[in-house]
Amino acid sequence: MSTQRLKRQSINPPPNQVFYDQFHFSQATRVGDLIWVSGQVGIDSEMKPGSDVAVQTHLAFKSLATVLEAAGASLGDVVELTTFHTKLRDDMPIFASIKDQYFPSRYPSWTAVGITELALPELVVEIRAVAVAGCGEA
Repeated sequence: MSTQRLKRQSINPPPNQVFYDQFHFSQATRVGDLIWVSGQVGIDSEMKPGSDVAVQTHLAFKSLATVLEAAGASLGDVVELTTFHTKLRDDMPIFASIKDQYFPSRYPSWTAVGITELALPELVVEIRAVAVAGCGEA
């Protein structure tokens, strides 16, 4: 067993850093090859929520990819997803088909949770992830 101490790195790429600074948490934390990504939501570069679940889902996955890239990883390195939905039953078919566009194979484990609300009243979906840098397809 190695006695080398692992260092913790906070990952906060623009443009969403202002949102995360306001609430005092990192978009992701990396320790060694493990990366924990905070919940990514469907907001655009102007911090406005997307118009529906499909738009918000695409925006959230794009944000997830941006954060992972800043952490030295990719969507292919994701090993676990947890998603939060304000309209779980209604939105699940749409969300699942969009998710499959971002994860067409080597599916991560996934837990979908129905909730009553997210940080902003217009938000309908949030995606958090755990990744292992370098474990995905080359």
